[in-house]
Parts: sequence; C-alpha cells; structure tokens
Amino acid sequence: MLQPSAAQPAHPISSVENALRLLVILRDREEIRVSEASAELGVARSTAHRLLAMLHSYGLVEQGQNRAYRVGPVLAEIGLSALRQVDVRAHIRPFLEKLVAELGETAHLIVREGINCRFAESVEGTHALRTTARVGIAYPAHATSGGKALLAELDEKELLELYPAEVLDGYYKSRTALFRELDEVRHVGYARNRGESEAGIAAVGLVQRTSSGRIAGALAVSAPETRMTEERHIEVLEVLRRVSAEAQRRIP
Repeated sequence: MLQPSAAQPAHPISSVENALRLLVILRDREEIRVSEASAELGVARSTAHRLLAMLHSYGLVEQGQNRAYRVGPVLAEIGLSALRQVDVRAHIRPFLEKLVAELGETAHLIVREGINCRFAESVEGTHALRTTARVGIAYPAHATSGGKALLAELDEKELLELYPAEVLDGYYKSRTALFRELDEVRHVGYARNRGESEAGIAAVGLVQRTSSGRIAGALAVSAPETRMTEERHIEVLEVLRRVSAEAQRRIP
C-alpha cells in the first residue's frame, strides 16, 4: 500500500488523504481505472469513483475514451508553475549578483502569494552593515517594495478581492491609502519601502518580466535606511532598471 513520504498529520481527513494518494499514484503511472483505484486505496468502487469525479471536476485528472483517468490540465499547470519558479531562480541569480557587484547592496527576487509576498532568492550585499538574505520568508505584500510593485499590476477588482476591508494593519492604516500608493507606483514604474517591513530598512523594487512579457516576480534592492538617501535611491533605481531590462531579455 502506498504510504506518505513524511509523518502523517495528527488528525488526517480520510477523503482528502485518499484524493492525494490518487494524485501520487498518477505520478508513477499513465492512467488508473476506478477498479484499480478502489483496490489501491482499499475503498469501495463507489467511493473511488466519487474521489476521481471530484478530482475531475477541478481539472486535476481527466478521463480518456477508455474511461481510465490520467493527469489533468490543472495538475500539469501546477507542475509547470513549479518548474518555472525553479527556472526563474536559476536565471535571475546572475542578475542579483550583478546588482550586488555594482551597488554593494542586497538584492532579492520576490514573488506574490495572495496578499503576501515571499523572498524566492537573495544575494547579500558586500557592506559590513547590510540587510540579510531572506529566502523563504513571507511578508504582507503591501509592506515591501517588490510586493507593492506586484500589487500595482492588479486591477481594482482583483485588489478589492485581496483587501475587502477598509481598515488595514501596519504602515498603511486604510485601503484607500494603500491604493493611493499603488496608483503612484503605476505612475512612476517602481515601488519603495521605507521601514514598512522592518524598522531601519529601505528598498526599491520593480516588476521583473520574462522575454515573453510574463511576470516572473519583482526585483528589489534593500539597504539600511541611513544609506538609502534620495541621491542613493536614484542611483539604485537606475542600476535596477538597467539590470532588470537585461534580465528580461534572458529569462525565457
């Protein structure tokens, strides 16, 4: 019987577990029939049929002419999305290193996850006093320069779905104030963070696109606020824009 690769949760939900086991089974074979799913899971045929029908309704599996089930388009898209993230990180790192070489400040690739953003890749700066790498760490998107740059790509309907309430926590106390800031980001083409994610840290970020125009995330440069003067901010932005344009030509 197929077993999960990690420790099971304290209170597993059997139907969810069986659905996930079906997806793992399809990782290793081209297709599965209801009778085979029933035997693999140790459940009645009717239960196996309901599980496959549920996965089919979400596009995770599809049914061929022989009535067997195989990997569906949504599951394939999830896999491709994961591969793209790996590819983007591999392609973007040389450009993060280039930013660090030219500016001496820490550079990041940031991706949005709903109302949050996550640091997908970082290269630390060369100054003794510097911001650190934050790979894997998530912040509210509206609290970082890269996150705000990505939020500014959304239309009003999408933003209202992410921020249904007028009152916000953190630096922006209201949705109106945040949306006003995002309008400014759209106007100038980049975003700034002035101690909004962490006290004493400033950053400049802009959207990073691939050669096909797809949004790969946001490129950001962060530094101690004491070093990110207005003059320095202009210098950082110029280098950031140039390196981002070069990266866009190279990222598939």
